[in-house]
Amino acid sequence: MPAPCTIVCDTSGVRDADVGVVEALARLALAARRTGLELALVGVGSELRELIELAGLGQVLLGGEAVRQAEQREQAGGVEEEGELDDGAG
Repeated sequence: MPAPCTIVCDTSGVRDADVGVVEALARLALAARRTGLELALVGVGSELRELIELAGLGQVLLGGEAVRQAEQREQAGGVEEEGELDDGAG
């Protein structure tokens, strides 16, 4: 089975990312898939990337890149516990 053709969408010009932009990209990805094509986003800024992930569309619009980005954030933002708090109730 031949690999599908890829539509490359450069989003580097998106300055004010909002839900409308994410919706338009999701519709474009859906239309591409319905015709047997794939959508690849390039130039995705951090604000747009966060909105895409917040909408739950990271796997759809960013592919494996979304998973890799999330793993990097989790490692950098971990919370450490140093002990139990004494609530003075004893």
